[in-house]
Amino acid sequence: MLAEDRLKDSLHKKRLRRLDSVLLTLAVDCDKPKNGVRIRELARSAGLPEIQKWNLTDILNKAKPLAVKLPDGWILTSAGRDRVQSLEVIPSKKSPQAVKAATQLHSLLSNIKTQQTAAFVTEAIACFEAGYYRASVVLSWAGAISLLYDHVLNNCLAAFNAEARKRDAKWKDAKTNDDLARMKEADFLDLIAAPPLSIIGKNVKQELKNNCLELRNGCGHPSSLVIGETRVASHLETLILNVFQPFKSAP
Repeated sequence: MLAEDRLKDSLHKKRLRRLDSVLLTLAVDCDKPKNGVRIRELARSAGLPEIQKWNLTDILNKAKPLAVKLPDGWILTSAGRDRVQSLEVIPSKKSPQAVKAATQLHSLLSNIKTQQTAAFVTEAIACFEAGYYRASVVLSWAGAISLLYDHVLNNCLAAFNAEARKRDAKWKDAKTNDDLARMKEADFLDLIAAPPLSIIGKNVKQELKNNCLELRNGCGHPSSLVIGETRVASHLETLILNVFQPFKSAP
């Protein structure tokens, strides 16, 4: 949400309350929890030495529900991220669509139960916010397909394997995500969109297959393809609306 080297400018852009200064400091690498020592260290390095005299514990306790304490330290909630954005001190050239896509992905992270899938999404967000657009496309697709694998494994694995054997007599029954990955992703989308599975609709399959997967292929292999923020934000929005939101809470 905020690069460490931009914290100084943000903290001193206008007069901030102590609470907002602390929240802004938590916005640095915002997916990483920070303890009191780290918060003070960041703020002092950004030209806020007076934080050393503040009752940080009291400020953070009063910050709820804008920030919560995890085993490794304090971290912003989605409400806290919104509060930081509302301060209008973070330099941003991103379009409203791009900001919305990143914010939505951040808010969905806590609902993704599989650690591997959550890791893909976390890295996709970080790459997008840092301007590494090709990497963001590749990682967000990996997260989306991983979420669909999870759904199959937990809800309809036997039916999936039965349909896979009908299409390919050499198919060996899948038991894990890695087993499912033996199937080409385009074929996987075709299978889960067709009866009797019908996990995704025909139009969703076409959008995922013809646009998102094609873009991932273009970004994931050596090529002269150049993409920008708007194209990636659209890609992320499609995955959010059609995969991450519908399947985020699947058991």
